[in-house]
Amino acid sequence: MNYVVLMETIVKIIAIICGIGLPILIVWLDNRKKINETNQRTQIVMSALEKNPNLDVEELVKKMAPMQKKTLLKEKLLTKLLWGGIIAFLGTALIVFCIVQGIIGGMPTEVLQIFSLIGAVLLGVGIAFLVNYYVGKKMLAKEMEAEQAKLLEQA
Repeated sequence: MNYVVLMETIVKIIAIICGIGLPILIVWLDNRKKINETNQRTQIVMSALEKNPNLDVEELVKKMAPMQKKTLLKEKLLTKLLWGGIIAFLGTALIVFCIVQGIIGGMPTEVLQIFSLIGAVLLGVGIAFLVNYYVGKKMLAKEMEAEQAKLLEQA
């Protein structure tokens, strides 16, 4: 068998495993983890009910539930601003790189076209995040003030 054909076949098999097998494995492992956590909670509740039948199940489940950090609206908006800035900068940098390489002539035009397309997509996504930030900031101003007042009352 030809060595080149064998290597191409091995590369294709590895690409199929990485592209199809790995995502399936990740989803399966995540689902197994959730199922195991649910089963453990169920066993704890059942054993608690066996020991004390007058137990308030809802209160026990609330205590057992993992505490999720509540993110403020302002934090969510600032995260969108951050990602919008990063992605827009990457897209702009990639487009500028392609323009410079096109002038210099250091890369084939097909590669420059692909990089330019990727840069344009990144720039568009970054601009979308930035627009989402500014629109959200304007629309959610009252909600953010109410949230801030509620935090000050709790402190």
